[in-house]
Amino acid sequence: MTALTALRFDNSFTRELPADPQRENVPRQVTQALYSPVTPVAFAEPQLLIYSEQMAQTLGLSAEEMTSPAFVAAFSGQQPLPGMVTYATRYGGHQFGHWAGQLGDGRAINLGQVRVGEQSWHLQLKGAGPTPYSRRGDGFAVLRSSVREFLCSEAMHHLGVPTTRALSLMLTGEKVWRDMFYNGNPQQEPGAVVCRVSPSFTRFGHFEMLAISEETEQLVQLLEYTLRHEDTAWLREQGVDPAQPEPLGKALYGQWFQAVCERTATLILHWMRVGFVHGVMNTDNMSVLGLTIDYGPYGWLEDFDPLWTPNTTDAQGRRYAYGKQPPIAQWNLMKFAQSLWDVVDEADLQAGLNTYARVYETGWQAMMAAKLGFSDAELQAHGKALDGLFDELLALLQRTETDMTLFFRGLAAVPLNHAQAAEIASEVPEALLPAYYQAPSAADSEALRQWLLRYQGVLQQAGVLDPQRQERMNRVNPKYVLRNYLAQEAIDLAEQGDYSRLHALLKVLQNPYDEQPEQEQFAQKRPEWARHRAGCSMLSCSS
Repeated sequence: MTALTALRFDNSFTRELPADPQRENVPRQVTQALYSPVTPVAFAEPQLLIYSEQMAQTLGLSAEEMTSPAFVAAFSGQQPLPGMVTYATRYGGHQFGHWAGQLGDGRAINLGQVRVGEQSWHLQLKGAGPTPYSRRGDGFAVLRSSVREFLCSEAMHHLGVPTTRALSLMLTGEKVWRDMFYNGNPQQEPGAVVCRVSPSFTRFGHFEMLAISEETEQLVQLLEYTLRHEDTAWLREQGVDPAQPEPLGKALYGQWFQAVCERTATLILHWMRVGFVHGVMNTDNMSVLGLTIDYGPYGWLEDFDPLWTPNTTDAQGRRYAYGKQPPIAQWNLMKFAQSLWDVVDEADLQAGLNTYARVYETGWQAMMAAKLGFSDAELQAHGKALDGLFDELLALLQRTETDMTLFFRGLAAVPLNHAQAAEIASEVPEALLPAYYQAPSAADSEALRQWLLRYQGVLQQAGVLDPQRQERMNRVNPKYVLRNYLAQEAIDLAEQGDYSRLHALLKVLQNPYDEQPEQEQFAQKRPEWARHRAGCSMLSCSS
């Protein structure tokens, strides 16, 4: 028996949680249930374009099995494997600050759970057809959004950012109507399906939906299930056996909420560290495990503008801009806390929100120190000087159009140890020149020189030498990120049947902190032609 047919499905979600009794696959309001059984569309001619070798190995699947007809059939939704139980989950959410009611898996269909050792993985197809939660949508996805989801899931993992993963990307062989700009001009685009993989797809919105619907019994069921099956390691750290029959109880739920708050702070710190902007931080896109989930109109901060958002829908309010992500995450946690009001003590909920604030504040200082080459111990010894250095640098980056990724990477290469004050010239150091979209003014160049002098002084006080500083900085400041224009170039080629760029990008993004001299083309700042082009600057939620 091959590993593909021997995948051990352990479908505890559907076994232990209440199901929608109605089987008809039509959009509707669902009550008293966590999921609805649903069958993926059986596309006639699915085609595998690319897969993640690392994720395949994690699941125990060989290259031969990943490219087999059986895999293509099962992971496009055409022919389920024995043991697969397909369903869509019910959740709600606050979208752009307003309660949106029932949302749910509108274009995602779960294939079940696979157990590998002690770890359980949920497998999910995005774009495999309609569900009862599709509302006015068709449940399908197009190639452009699927390429972005596949590549970014894997890129974020290799950047060290907590994330859901991607196993495979397939063409469906069919066309999908999409109005990309929401301007009344829909076009047909190639359909595609991504297989997403995660220990959990449970969101804040799952609990919000149950709380607002006053389904407290189901909410407790979901809490018990999440802790026992999806957060097993955390539960064991508390000295609790997940298999114990007694309810885990209010106190443990409160401790878990605090853990969720801490994880969320850690997640946002990672986003800020690499310059990632999610674009749609609705509560239905927030994972209880602190994972990046739902890659829609995301982007990487290129010009360092804290008010930049990649989402055209958010262009006016900029609610989900880069610099607003930390307070929005806390706002989302407040909404999550409200959904737990009846089952968790108020003191524990407040303690969780306080935990978020504390972890983020201290974590931000440590993150910025690391980006500049300082250790935690050096931060403790020189904290006051470093705080001023951080603030001045962020203000400096906004004075002229500066690429965040290239600036921090280039800063590591600027010689600072042995230069005397007078030897730091007024010109911008050569290593930083690639980071600028336009030449800094004389005033900005002088401001940079003054900052470099202060930076040099703190380095000397801390005894940090250039080789050590460069090694430290290059561990946390990536050279390669999935810039929107790079993704769009891969999409343009893929839509013409050329998948070479898709494969090349995946390979490069698996080693984002390495130099990779032969791949310099993927480390360049956004070209001028991409400044305002759709898909390269801002994106819609259209999929």
